[in-house]
Amino acid sequence: MPKAYIVLAAGWEPGAETAAAIFAHSRATLAPYKRVRRLEFAELPKTVSGKIRRIELRERTAQGGGTEFREEDHR
Repeated sequence: MPKAYIVLAAGWEPGAETAAAIFAHSRATLAPYKRVRRLEFAELPKTVSGKIRRIELRERTAQGGGTEFREEDHR
């Protein structure tokens, strides 16, 4: 199931309202097979050269760290 890690711009607060707005926007603009089903607000771990350390994101998900929002909860 696709999951997005979202880094918010200034002025936005992570929470259920923001997640609902993102899910509503994706339902309105994307085809069903392209939509994100889960999302998490987080800072992305990066290497010295600026690449995203995906292994750390996978480990964080496996440990259950962070608050995950699901699309079916925000319909």
